[in-house]
Amino acid sequence: MLQARLLAQLSDIRHAFFTRDGGVSDGIYASLNGGPGSADAPARVAENRMRMAAALGVKPDRLLTAYQIHSPDVVIVERPGLAIGVTTADCGPLLFADAKAGVIGVAHAGWRGAATGIIEATIAVMERCGAERDRVVAALGPTISQANYEVGPEFVARFRREDAANERFFKPAERPDHALFDLPGYIAARLAAAGVREIEDLGHCTYADASRFFSYRRSVHRNESDYGRHVNAIALVS
Repeated sequence: MLQARLLAQLSDIRHAFFTRDGGVSDGIYASLNGGPGSADAPARVAENRMRMAAALGVKPDRLLTAYQIHSPDVVIVERPGLAIGVTTADCGPLLFADAKAGVIGVAHAGWRGAATGIIEATIAVMERCGAERDRVVAALGPTISQANYEVGPEFVARFRREDAANERFFKPAERPDHALFDLPGYIAARLAAAGVREIEDLGHCTYADASRFFSYRRSVHRNESDYGRHVNAIALVS
């Protein structure tokens, strides 16, 4: 698993950006597939998630991930002893913490979720729970990089309409009328604009490193039937 320096130095907080290593799945899911929504054998997914829970120091039934959609909706969980997480396979996994307030958060920041406000909504809900945004630390785990994220003209036009300054997140692709989108850069900019002072990007590309990461886009390009999912999670521990 990978860890962010900013989060690792906080007391009473455990976190992990799990890679595809260390599990029991095989084939296209090899080996630490944590996605119940995949077509992998449920028993293998369950074993993989048990291993992740153990690494986080929680019981297997205390590793909580939600059914995900690309939206700005946020759910508050107040039960103690949980590790909360999101599954990803190219989109940006964000872990948040205000250690002083004892408030943590996690967000699945694909382009649609980020563009429609999932980052800002997560921080606002954390504030409702007692956090202060100028104390919030945010870490971005493995995400598809700009070099491997080609998009069409309609995609670029949407972001230009939202804000002309978004032009800085695009550069020309080899195909005419296409561009390469900097999703990690866009996420970091939204975090900074929301008032988050401490931001860490682990800098790993899910698409580029097939031995270490799952990637939805890479699976499409390879005509594979499905893809594995990473779990990215954070927990409060005493």
